[in-house]
Amino acid sequence: MTLNAPARPGLTPTGDPGPVLHALLDSITAGHPPETYLRITENRPDGGATVRHTWTTGGQPLGDHVDQVALAAGLDAADWLHIGELHSERSHRGRFAIEAFPLRPILHSVQAGERCPDGRRGDVRRFLTAAAHHTGRQPVPGIPRWIGMGPVLISRKTP
Repeated sequence: MTLNAPARPGLTPTGDPGPVLHALLDSITAGHPPETYLRITENRPDGGATVRHTWTTGGQPLGDHVDQVALAAGLDAADWLHIGELHSERSHRGRFAIEAFPLRPILHSVQAGERCPDGRRGDVRRFLTAAAHHTGRQPVPGIPRWIGMGPVLISRKTP
């Protein structure tokens, strides 16, 4: 016996994964507390990846404030890596890797003067030098600026 369920309005297949993707991203975001920055990496079947940035309630202005304080204190990308890793939580949902950064503790670390340890800072410099050589570029002295926890810095294009 075959049962034919009646078609439900609004569920017509379109071939557009956009609405499902947006619903999934909204669900991921809703599962985190306020004042959180989320970096969500979609690992695609072709081997590529798409990175998306989103913030929970209150996260955008607090992330921008964290960035202002960090830049005023002279923090750089090595400090951003170190402080971010002190507080981040990682999880997976299917092919999505989620890194959640609670911004209030990150702000406290920035205000307290937390810095990347010298040994790790040296590792970051060596990595940047190796990457420059690998891509045929001239290594640039120093370490780039703080990368960002808020939308203003994260959305800024760098040369």
